[in-house]
Amino acid sequence: MNAVYEALAHPTRRRILALLRQGEMSAGEIAAHFDVAKPTLSGHLRILREAGLVYGERHGTSIVYHLHLSLLEESLGALLDLFEIGKTGPEAPARSSPPSTPPEKARTTTDDREHL
Repeated sequence: MNAVYEALAHPTRRRILALLRQGEMSAGEIAAHFDVAKPTLSGHLRILREAGLVYGERHGTSIVYHLHLSLLEESLGALLDLFEIGKTGPEAPARSSPPSTPPEKARTTTDDREHL
């Protein structure tokens, strides 16, 4: 599961996943959406493959990538469960309120002219 979260940590990889959410794409089609060197993009795709978030199928000389949506949904669900996000009812943890901001420093005088 850590590999999934590490893969999701980089904005380029999240953008690749968003593109693949629209449908399968070849490596060249994915590359057309980015202004990075092809080896850099290949590295991002490798990390996504190793995490199991995408898989590639060879079609002749190119590789067509697909989103492994069920693993992505499972990973995000586990993260939501970990932080108990979306739970309602008596078993839901009480939400803590944000810390209050400290009060402004009290003035020692009431007349601003005294500070001139």
